Amino acid sequence: MAQISLDHIDKVYSGGVKAIDQMSLEVRDGEFMVLVGPSGCGKSTALRSIAGLEEISSGTISIGDRVVNDLPPKDRDIAMVFQNYALYPHMTVEQNLAFGLQLRKTPKTEITRRVTEAAKMLGLEQYLKRKPAALSGGQRQRVAMGRAIVREPQAFLMDEPLSNLDAKLRVSMRASLNQLHDRLGVTTIYVTHDQVEAMTLGHRVCVMRDGRLQQVDTPQHLFESPVNLFVAGFIGSPAMNFVTADLSRDDGPSVAFADYKLPVPASLIDARPGLDKYFGKKIILGIRPSDFEDAALADPSWAKFPVQVGVTEELGSEIHVIFTIDAPQVEHSSITDAATGDDGSDESVAALVGGKSLWTARVSARSKVRPNSPAELAVDTNQLQFFDADSGLSIGHPEATQAAAEPATV
Repeated sequence: MAQISLDHIDKVYSGGVKAIDQMSLEVRDGEFMVLVGPSGCGKSTALRSIAGLEEISSGTISIGDRVVNDLPPKDRDIAMVFQNYALYPHMTVEQNLAFGLQLRKTPKTEITRRVTEAAKMLGLEQYLKRKPAALSGGQRQRVAMGRAIVREPQAFLMDEPLSNLDAKLRVSMRASLNQLHDRLGVTTIYVTHDQVEAMTLGHRVCVMRDGRLQQVDTPQHLFESPVNLFVAGFIGSPAMNFVTADLSRDDGPSVAFADYKLPVPASLIDARPGLDKYFGKKIILGIRPSDFEDAALADPSWAKFPVQVGVTEELGSEIHVIFTIDAPQVEHSSITDAATGDDGSDESVAALVGGKSLWTARVSARSKVRPNSPAELAVDTNQLQFFDADSGLSIGHPEATQAAAEPATV
């Protein structure tokens, strides 16, 4: 095992295209670090640079106590698992697992030990004599992981290894990956565009945008305390609701937008240094769908939020309430970028006719809300998020000032 250190990494392709921009990151020994972000953000390029498959333009990459900038991939003591399984079709599972060790002239007894242990760990014992064509997608991916495990490397690098699997299989494979990491304790860097994978697998998650690190933190802290509009909009499903609002002191701190006026708890003002300087100014307000509830089921202290329900999505365990507010959609590049899918598609909701925008609330399955009817929701104002309308930085966030000065260094 080893820690992995990236120190001011740049990767510039011909034509001046910068894929990685001054990226600094410390992955701790034994940590499971996830890199996540939209298509083209540089996450796979960063992983390939660590592996030695991409040559960096400047900066330093260290694995353990060695600087590996000039080392070829085979000498970096890492094992990589790719999106496509890259198994040898003419070899059995056992031969696929053993092949890399044979190339390294590993003794036969040691090869047998490692292959047996990996097969047992991954539940592959009964498939050792089969060829890849006779395996399911999940079994092939386990073989690909087993081939990495038998190497007993200092670190695993995984590039979207579950993206070819169906949704149900991805869930079980996530659980297997968690158990595998708990057992092996090997430093792992995992690239994905799926934020559910990122949030469930990562000890810490690194959110990237345009080759730069935006925020590195635990999954829960990213959700509760995003450093800027991009992270706020990218992390969380359904996505955070945004609106341009007026912050005022009239009759106590409040935010006003459309036909709503929500009280801002004094404790929230105290917890956000500098927020008091925005009184009388416009800010971007963020409210997560999960901070709403049916008013009949909510804490009585929550602020009331009457809406005209448009559509409801009943998911069994919860209901998504989709409604319009009489305010234009927030136009900010950070929100637009956060809504861009990994395939480059625009997943944002277009502003509705008449300058209205679409919001989502997530309420209890016990709610009586119905489509195309009025409903009274409630919102937990202790969870309101405030962002500077120009910079997009979270107001009062402890990392926001540093992010403004050094956006690529974490």
